[in-house]
Amino acid sequence: MLYTSRVDYATTAHAVHLLVYHLVWCPKYRRPVLVDGVVERLRVIVAEVVAEHGWQLAELAIRPDHVHAFVRCRPTDPPHLVVRALKGRTSRLLRREFPALRRRLPTLWTRSYFCASAGNVSAATIQRYIEAQKGV
Repeated sequence: MLYTSRVDYATTAHAVHLLVYHLVWCPKYRRPVLVDGVVERLRVIVAEVVAEHGWQLAELAIRPDHVHAFVRCRPTDPPHLVVRALKGRTSRLLRREFPALRRRLPTLWTRSYFCASAGNVSAATIQRYIEAQKGV
């Protein structure tokens, strides 16, 4: 696991950041098609996409009918592009390598996804910090 509980801020020339996205997406009609060899190949493809873009994959959980990914990104990587990169490549390659997926589904993934940002500080902590700054 690349992401730890201690604060591991990344830096660029002009920014210090810690952006981690919790992403969830599902196969079309929530069909339980992510099984057997598909799971292993999906893991490999996700790892390749993440490495190509310079992101870090903290966790990846694949259930038969959905995928959870915990991805650490740069501030210049909007979540919709992260999801597009992951879903696009995995769909194209999995459907090419596993013809049964093409027969069962018109497209591999639904158009929707879930995204939440995560970090080491809760919203309440940030709110208290900002309120404390008002008194300065």
